[in-house]
Amino acid sequence: MLIGEYLHTLDSKKRLSLPAKFRKEVGRKVVITRGLDSCLFMYPQKAWEKIAEKLATLPVGQADTRGMSRFILSGAIETEVDGAGRILLPEYLKEFADLKSRVVLAGVSDRIEIWNEKTWEEYKRRIEKGADQMAQTLGEMGIL
Repeated sequence: MLIGEYLHTLDSKKRLSLPAKFRKEVGRKVVITRGLDSCLFMYPQKAWEKIAEKLATLPVGQADTRGMSRFILSGAIETEVDGAGRILLPEYLKEFADLKSRVVLAGVSDRIEIWNEKTWEEYKRRIEKGADQMAQTLGEMGIL
């Protein structure tokens, strides 16, 4: 399971070092795509295959599911983790998530989210303020 929050730096060649704790979990191949809330989603190969299978079952006749499939799948790129534990981020994904030199990698169960540091800090403050209400909702669903 991918958990935790790590601050890292993009190097001049658009490479990002993965935290050592994540390297073992993700393996040698990952898929990176546009995520939600202005971040990138990075999946280990096996987790990505499950996501892609689910997306393939969505009805093409519905605009919202068609759009979400396009958003996730057309933005995806498969890449390898190099021997030093780095991945290469293409320019279009860096632009989508507004990634500058300092980025946050957040482990979220089956994926890693890659965030602009400032965007992450703002997002985190917002969700922390609403944590009690989210807990209430999850409690009503029987999750917490």
